[in-house]
Order: sequence, then C-alpha cells, then structure tokens
Amino acid sequence: MTSIQYPGAGAPLPLALAVAALFSGPVGAQPSEAPQLSTIEVVGRTESGAYHAEEAAGAKTDLPLRELPQSVRIVTRQAIDDLRATRLDDVLDYVGGVSRQNNLGGLWDNIAIRGLPGNENTGMATLLNGFSSNRGFNAPRDLASVERIEFLKGTAAALYGSSEPGGTLNIVSKRPLWKAAHSVEGYLGSYGLKRGAFDSTGPIGEDFAYRLNVAVEDRDSFRDHVSAQRRVVAPAFTWRLGRDTVLDYSGELLRHSTPLDRGVVAVNNRLGAIPRSRFLGEPADGDVTVDNQTHQFILSHEWSSTWRSRLGLSYRETSLNGFSTEASALLADNATLTRQRRFRDFDSDDLALQAELQGNVKTGAIEHELLFGLETFRFDMDTLMLRANPTAARPYAIDIYDPVYGQPQPVPGPNTNTLEQQRNTAFYVQDAVKLAPEWRLVAGVRVDNYRQSLDNRISNTSTRQDPSATSPRVGLSWLPAPQWTVYANAGRSFRPNAGIDFAGQGFEPENGRALELGTKWESADKAMGATAAVFDIRKRNVLTSDPVNTGYSIAAGEVRSRGFELDVAGQLTTNWRLNASLMLDDAQILKDNTLEIGGRLLNVPKVSGSLLAVYESMFANGQRYGVGGGLTYVGKRLGQARTQAEAAAGTPAFDLPSYTTAKLVAYWRINPALRATLDVDNLFDTDYYTSSYSRLWVTPGTARAITIGLQAKF
Repeated sequence: MTSIQYPGAGAPLPLALAVAALFSGPVGAQPSEAPQLSTIEVVGRTESGAYHAEEAAGAKTDLPLRELPQSVRIVTRQAIDDLRATRLDDVLDYVGGVSRQNNLGGLWDNIAIRGLPGNENTGMATLLNGFSSNRGFNAPRDLASVERIEFLKGTAAALYGSSEPGGTLNIVSKRPLWKAAHSVEGYLGSYGLKRGAFDSTGPIGEDFAYRLNVAVEDRDSFRDHVSAQRRVVAPAFTWRLGRDTVLDYSGELLRHSTPLDRGVVAVNNRLGAIPRSRFLGEPADGDVTVDNQTHQFILSHEWSSTWRSRLGLSYRETSLNGFSTEASALLADNATLTRQRRFRDFDSDDLALQAELQGNVKTGAIEHELLFGLETFRFDMDTLMLRANPTAARPYAIDIYDPVYGQPQPVPGPNTNTLEQQRNTAFYVQDAVKLAPEWRLVAGVRVDNYRQSLDNRISNTSTRQDPSATSPRVGLSWLPAPQWTVYANAGRSFRPNAGIDFAGQGFEPENGRALELGTKWESADKAMGATAAVFDIRKRNVLTSDPVNTGYSIAAGEVRSRGFELDVAGQLTTNWRLNASLMLDDAQILKDNTLEIGGRLLNVPKVSGSLLAVYESMFANGQRYGVGGGLTYVGKRLGQARTQAEAAAGTPAFDLPSYTTAKLVAYWRINPALRATLDVDNLFDTDYYTSSYSRLWVTPGTARAITIGLQAKF
C-alpha cells in the first residue's frame, strides 16, 4: 500500500495563520456609492451567488437544465457555503428524495435517492467529474475542493453503466482560474472542532494555471470516546497545449481516521433508553483509517466549431485498516450487550479510461447533439477481515447502562479473505434533438460487457460471471412557454450482484426500470428555478434468502418506489435566496422469500422536506452581512427489516421516529479581505436518529454545535 504524507499531519492548521492573513487586504475600504449584491467570490466563501444552476456536466449535453427531460438538482458552491458544509453529509437534508443509509460506523457516505439504496458493501452510485468514485472504500467526502454537487435523479445507466435507478451523484471539482486568487480559513467549534483550509489559484505563464486546496481538521464528538482527524490535499492544473487542445488534471489525497462507531441500541423497540452519547465499542481499538488517492487527467480538443473530443484517465487507490468492536446481541435482561471484535484490512485499485466524441449536426430543420463514448475500467479489491464472535464462555459483553471499558479483548480469527476483480468495456451513444422550437428529445443507450471474478483464499474456490447489460433511455420535453417545461422519461438500469449462490454460481444482476413525469419552471432572469416530478421505479433480481438452502441467497426479490418530489432554489428577491424541497415516497418490497411483502424499505421516510433561507444586505458603511436559517423534517422510517414470520406473529416493526431540526447561519464582511461567520447546527438540541441498520446499530444525529470562523482573501 502506498504511503501518503500530508502537510501538517502532526497538528491542525494553526488558526493564527488564518488571522495573520486576514489583514493583507485594505482595512478601511470605502462604501460604494451604489451597493450591489451580485458579486460572486472566486475563492473562499461566496456571497450573493446563485442557488439555481442552468446546466449540469453530468448530463453530458449542452441543453439547458430547463430543457432537459430529467430532474436534476444541483447544490451550488453558494449553497455549500451558506450551509457551512464541509462534508457531503451536511447538504443531504436540503435535496428532495435523499435519505441516509448505513454509513459503516461513520467511515463512508451512503444514501438512497428516491428510496433505492446502493449495495450495502459498496454504497451509493457516485461520480467524480464523470468517473465512477464509489468502487472501493471511500472516506466521507470533504467539500474543500468541490465546486458543486449534481444529483442526477432517475436512471443514469445509459451514460454511466452500473448504477441505481433512483439517481446518481456527480461531484464536480474546483477548477484552476486564470486570475490569481487566494483564501485561507480557520474554524473553532463545539466538541473541540478545529479546521483550517487554504485555496489558491492562478496562472503560471500564459498557458498554465493551477489550483491547490488543502484542509486539515481535528474534532471530538458528542459521542463518548469518538474523535476524528482528516487531511485533504487537492491539486489541479489546466495546461493549454495548443489553440484547441487543453489538458486538465485533478487530484485528491485524503486521510480520514476515526473509531468505527455503530451508534446506540434500541431496547424493546424503544430508542432513548441510553443517552445518545453512549459509546458501545472499545476505546482500546483505536482508529480505523481510510486513505483515498485519486488522479484524473482529461485531454480535450476542439476539432471544429461543432465537434470536440474528450479523453480521460482516472486512477484511484483506496484502503481501510483498523480494529473495531461492534454490537452482536442484546440479551434477555435488556442490559447486557454481547459484541464482536473485528479487524479490517481492505485495499483497492481502480483504473478507468473514457473516450468521447461530441458534435452538432443538422438534418433539415432538426438539430442533433450527438455523443459517442467508449469506457473501460479494471478494478481490483483485496478484502481481509478477521473476526472474534462472542461465546457463552467469553461473551465480550458490556452493560449498556453502566459501561466498563478495558476488558481483555479477544483475538480475531479468519473470516473473509478475498480478491475481487472487475473488468468492463462499454460503448454508449446519446442524441439530444431539437425537434422544433418547443420540443426536445434525448435518447441514448449503453452496452456494458462486464466480467467479475472472486477468489476466496479461505475456501480455495473461485467464481466467475459475465453480467453484461444493455441500458436504454429516452426522454421528451415540451416547452409550452418561455419559462415552463413539461417532460417525461423512461430508462433501464443494472447493477451486478456480489457473492455466489448454493451452487457456487454468480447471481444475475439487479435490473431496474424507471418512469418519470414532471414539470420545470425558471424565472425570466434565470435566478430561480423549480422542478416537480412524479416517478415509478421497480428493481428486480434483488438478493433474497434461498428458501431451500439455508444461509444462501438467490436473485429473486423485487422492490418498488413511487412518489412525488419538489425542489425549489434561487434568488427570491434582491436580498433573499431560498432553497426548499419536499418528498413523498412509498418504497416497499413487492417480492421476497423472507422479508415482509409490502414492507417498507430501510431508512426511507414517506415524507421529508427542508427549507433554507438567507437574507443578505449592507450596512451604511458598505459592510455586508447575511443571516438565515434552515429547517429539515424527516418522517418516520423503518429501522430494521421485518420478516414475514414476524409480521404474521404481529411483532411490532422497529421504526426510527420522525424529527425536525433547525439551523442558524450568519456572516459579517468586515472589509473586502476579512469575513467572520457564526453557525449553529441543531439549534434546539433535538434528540434524533439519522439511520439504522438494525436495532443494534442505530446512528444518532448530531447534538447542538456552534462554530465560529474567519475567512480571508489575499
């Protein structure tokens, strides 16, 4: 495994560095004669920027989002800054149709879009600048080097292959700028939070520009014995090789260390029996460390005014290493929790190549925007897990009401030792057609030739499968008025199933079908937009228990998600910007050999919604200020899947209770170079629970936290 060295790895970036840089700009700036609020900062925290975006790189078309027959929600850099979001998890509540899933004890991000989660071992479908970034073991996404987050609702398999039919995320990195700009930030907050960030960009000569983002963070937690450290270094450059040729590079080195924390347990289906701060692992296990290293090169060439090409190469290394103690069973006294001890040593390598040709042609009065693409990747994942299970003689238990740590720890033995190899070559084509001034058609298809092997080093067995797939998509938009769109789309998706059946054979891949009907509105000045959609999604070949061979699975399950979603974002008035979402979702099991038919899907609320509003203005002396807040509501969710036998016996379902949280945000621009911020999360210190894997692994929401910050440009 490659050793990665991080600047400042021994300590957080000193806050004094931020303070020293704050006064490098003019302190006594004079107020302008006619104050305006339209300025957008190029580095550091932005102000008076946009919540509403007009295009999405992940859609791979020049069609404006209002004309695209698909729901796309973009979280802009302005929204990220207003939320003081430093991780992907901080923005999820403000996007319609997103629900949190099992996050591997705080070691990765995992969500469901439109009710359908990804694989519990690989997580959600995520892209980084159009390349897959969820293969392997990925630390929670830091946003220091992120420009925007694109939530592509519905199936994206026609462009990106293996994915979920509910939606895909595309993370877009900050790019180098051709004008020098620099910023430095420092934050202090509740539970020992210390964070520093640096953003620098500019040209080096006429043909080369760079960007460098660095973030260093140390924090404790409202959870006992849980702290986290992260180091992020993200370099990027743009090199003009010729008049029509550009080479872009984007990289990221990220190290995240924290104890694996499975959260709290429910007692008799009831949460709150123990405080949300109670840690049920063993402090002596120490941290689990996740290392991620990403390098992307993209060579772009303009062949003519109508045709261009893109050649991209992506290489990623990921690793996860460390010990953990995890809940196994709550005994009959409802106080004694037996536990497992595990050791994980996971590594992966991911090499991907993309080649695309995109151009515009006319056939009479009809205009076509054609995209031809070829993608290939090779992915290797080495998984070693050792595990010690509790026994009657050695239960390795803890009293959940009066925990005593430091007992002798069992030595884990072999549990999993595998090498998985994935190979894929795919061809895709898309045509975005302007049929008439008021009609748009987008159609595409992708063919994946997928190969997967799994070598089990413990049993000395190997399995092979070739779950190739064809994924079509078609969508139609009608533009009845300059500000309105009505659209419909349909598409198919697939995702290979991991593992083997009783006969030692691989499973058929999951396949999905998604239907969507919606409408879009955009203000005349393009400062605000809204999308409302209804959808119906079905997914087949979901793994379910083998009714004949106990302990094995078969690909025979089926689930469905149907609902309504609304996203609104933009500049409401000169002073107010607004972000709002609403989701109504009925996600349930249609077919399964073990789980309750008609039962809900895990962690997916029937109702959820959010509101973020920020007011921005100026004092008489020209200093800017902004103040705002957010509200999020998440309805009741299923916390553990209920079996058919439990349903027949009338066993109550385990639900996570609904919750509402509030957030306050504020800033004061002291002078053009200096800015101060104040943020309060969970304003009313609400007890709530964000997700669950079972009654034994329930993740509590963050307690009230106050953060103050200073940001400077120089």
